Amino acid sequence: MYQYTDFDKQFIRLRAQQFRDQLERWQRGELSDEQLLPLRLQNGWYIQRYAPMARIAVPYGEISSAQLRMLAHIARDYDRPTPELLAHAQATQDQLQAAQPGLTLAAPPLRYGYGHFTTRTNVQFNWIPITKAADVMDLLASVCMHGIQTSGNDIRNITCEAYAGIAEDEIVDTRAFAEIARQWSSLHPEFSFLPRKFKIAFNGAAEDRAATGWYDIGLQARRAEDGSVGFTVKVGGGMGRTPVIGSVVREFLPWDQLLNYIEAIVRVYNSYGRRDNKWKARIKILVKSEGQSFIDAVEKEYRAILEQDGAPHTITPEELARVQASFVVPPLKPSDRTHSVNTAGQLYRRWLQQNVRGHKLAGMKAVTLSFKRVGFAPGDADADTLDALAQLADQFSAGEARLTHEQNLLLPWVFESDLPALYEAARALGLAQPNIGLLTDMIACPGGDFCSLANARSLPIAAAITERYQDLDELFDLGPIDLHMSGCINSCGHHHSGHIGILGVDKDGMEWYQITLGGADGSALSGPALGGKVVGPAFSAAEVPDVIEALLGTYRALRKNGEFFIDTLRRVGHDPFKAAANGARHPKATEEALAE
Repeated sequence: MYQYTDFDKQFIRLRAQQFRDQLERWQRGELSDEQLLPLRLQNGWYIQRYAPMARIAVPYGEISSAQLRMLAHIARDYDRPTPELLAHAQATQDQLQAAQPGLTLAAPPLRYGYGHFTTRTNVQFNWIPITKAADVMDLLASVCMHGIQTSGNDIRNITCEAYAGIAEDEIVDTRAFAEIARQWSSLHPEFSFLPRKFKIAFNGAAEDRAATGWYDIGLQARRAEDGSVGFTVKVGGGMGRTPVIGSVVREFLPWDQLLNYIEAIVRVYNSYGRRDNKWKARIKILVKSEGQSFIDAVEKEYRAILEQDGAPHTITPEELARVQASFVVPPLKPSDRTHSVNTAGQLYRRWLQQNVRGHKLAGMKAVTLSFKRVGFAPGDADADTLDALAQLADQFSAGEARLTHEQNLLLPWVFESDLPALYEAARALGLAQPNIGLLTDMIACPGGDFCSLANARSLPIAAAITERYQDLDELFDLGPIDLHMSGCINSCGHHHSGHIGILGVDKDGMEWYQITLGGADGSALSGPALGGKVVGPAFSAAEVPDVIEALLGTYRALRKNGEFFIDTLRRVGHDPFKAAANGARHPKATEEALAE
């Protein structure tokens, strides 16, 4: 893991002190709510439906056991609503539930004292009082963590694929480049007030596991024929109200020019991006409307940076080597923990199949712990679980873990000989479900249960689907399926890229849900990034689990030769699935659709 320098540590401590001063001035009435707004946003503090929401950055997903323990401490001692606030929130939830006739499963209870893993390797807390925010920032700074630029119209937390540095198919370990970009972009004076938020992702493997096509800037590592390292640069990807796949603007950018070229892109966006309409302010709108003219403008700006400015952000070999030195293989030692696992048992073998991946080092494995559990929202980890994760990381993974795009947690340095003991420990925590990549390994945002922007709740639907598909034989028969769910058009649950997507919409003041089919995030299974297509009118909350069942029934009836869901969908087209989904409101129509 990257080891923060004295400068890094001082920078984070000073930022925490600055934020404390801003909060104290606000509490004294010297700053208005409006004046505090951009200041707290740039430190990751939102005001949500019931309480503040704190978003903590985990750059490129890497997190240490010490940091996990600090998150556990914050969850246990700070993520606590007052009794009055909790009662109000629960009453509101009950009213929403009562307005959804026919939904037999209630939403998960309003939990507190936990962290939520997001699709962009952040950790969110939903109940920390704003009066405690400065204390939390100080605690985070003590373990080299922060919320800087996890919100606001700036360059957000930079991500890369979770298997960086350990993948068998790796071209380049991109973590050092992501870290250099993080340092460059933090509080960049020119880019602190962009037209809209801006997101960057790196992928260093042959398979795109970072969904780079869906980012404002997606950087795919390449090696030229002479072995030199560079990046294919995609610009203008994004979800939200207008889903767009990023366009390639450079097939091969030499690695040392990475920051200069990103600066050219963001400078053009900052100059020409719309500021009059936030729905049209993302760079994807500028790229889509201007096409080649945008690329020409970037190339012109890039040449000016090189020729007139002297290429000030060229990455030197010495700087790259300095940062890379923090990403060497850590000291590795197998655990001495014993186990009583039946390694020939079906559950263990399925866990090996779904949750354990190969490793570039002989005798090592990468293990994903599943945070898709009955009774928990996807990606939620309470304080005790966070403490236990720190212990697992220390015992089995050199004190390191990684948050994943799919809202799970990866242990990257596991000895193959330790797999039975790790499985036993993870199973005791409820984190060994062998469902990685299967239907119940769904992505879901917090939705209307917490978010003030959401049109509908995600968690009751996620709970209903998870409860319905607990039979492992059935899950394995269905095979890999990406189910993604968002509570509103902002698409925090990445519904556009799901094989099956669910989007919460408002209809006459009621919660309804659109279903999309055929999305892709760019992975080897899904193929190139692609937005799903809506299959019909919105469905009520009560109907959604039945719609999902009808879609899966259609897949079973139409698949050939062990096809996966996405392959059957692409072969036969959307029409049979659309008929089945719409027929789920009327069982007889569903039977007729399947018969056809």
